[in-house]
Amino acid sequence: MSANGMVPDIWTYNIIMRGLCDEGKVKEAISLRDDMESLRVMPDEVTYNTLIDGCFQWRGSVEAFKLVEKMKGKGVKPNAVTHNIMVKWYCKEGKMDEAGCVVAKIVESGFSPDCFTYNTMINGYCKAGNLGEAFKMMDEMGRKGLKMDTFTLNTIVNKLCMEKLLKEAYELTVKAAKRGYILDEVTYETLIMGYFKNDQTNNTLKLWDEMKEKGIISSVVTYNTIIRGLCHSLKTDQAIDKLNELLDKGLATDEATCNIIIHGFCWEGAAEKAFLFYNRMVENSFKPDVITCNILLRGLCKHGMFEKAFNLFNTWIIKGKPIDAVTYNTLISVLCKEGKLDEAFDLMTEMEKKKLGPDRYTYTAIIGALTHAGRIEKAKKFMSKLL
Repeated sequence: MSANGMVPDIWTYNIIMRGLCDEGKVKEAISLRDDMESLRVMPDEVTYNTLIDGCFQWRGSVEAFKLVEKMKGKGVKPNAVTHNIMVKWYCKEGKMDEAGCVVAKIVESGFSPDCFTYNTMINGYCKAGNLGEAFKMMDEMGRKGLKMDTFTLNTIVNKLCMEKLLKEAYELTVKAAKRGYILDEVTYETLIMGYFKNDQTNNTLKLWDEMKEKGIISSVVTYNTIIRGLCHSLKTDQAIDKLNELLDKGLATDEATCNIIIHGFCWEGAAEKAFLFYNRMVENSFKPDVITCNILLRGLCKHGMFEKAFNLFNTWIIKGKPIDAVTYNTLISVLCKEGKLDEAFDLMTEMEKKKLGPDRYTYTAIIGALTHAGRIEKAKKFMSKLL
């Protein structure tokens, strides 16, 4: 590094060290620090903070703390960044007691925990399932005039929703908005998912209206969330309304959204509506996949529309569209229930030729049908294939 008598400055060394640490080459970075000292270029806070961060990431907390002690021994005082690095990695590892000790040391050293410290601790407590401590930290932030970032707010909202504390989650967002916090799409999407999971569809729709009133633009992801929730709540017609909104805004829908709605109609027993919707979306460039086929087949078979199911299957085959074991098992199961064992065997043979099975679901359907038909010996042969 000292060729031609030129010695790199501290800024250059620190940049190279950061690059080495990012690549996991912490040992090389530490050797570089030793080279610096031999050339009388003294490492500073940035040097040590870079190495400490790298050690936490690649070599563990023991090595990192050795560097902290080395830093102190060299007369370089740990600063707010040093402490926040330690807090960050302890929280990532779920070591909240150790992270709390670092925060206590920050205060003892005459520093005040900053927004980064608090946000990191709150996130850590939420991930550890300790909402009580998370709220204590949040209150402490408020008393000091510090604000959480939106990511941290969303983390708490998500944790409350996971604990089914939906009222508390919503009240938190109301208080946060009054204090000047910015609620974003993720905040609302988290609440929407929470309400749907707890069968509170009406509250979900109120939130949706609130989003629109506040001018928060919904993405395809949020539309998919609400469409899926409405379908699962047997409100597929309302889901269609949301899909139309999506299309009117010029947002591109995807196969997942369409499959959700088709599944919703089939679940409600409205197979005809499912087909009408399917045909409409195909006209609008929707490319059905094997999941679409399986949803429609199951819906048709569930409601006794077997002829339509087999017509769909044959059309699918003729068009060369992909099918899988689920496709075959759906139809084999129907044939077995109808006592059409010869046709079921034909499909199983076809399935084998395409190397899609048979699997235990196929055998279970066949064994049940054979037993019901009194063909016990043949049922036993298939049973042996399962064992």
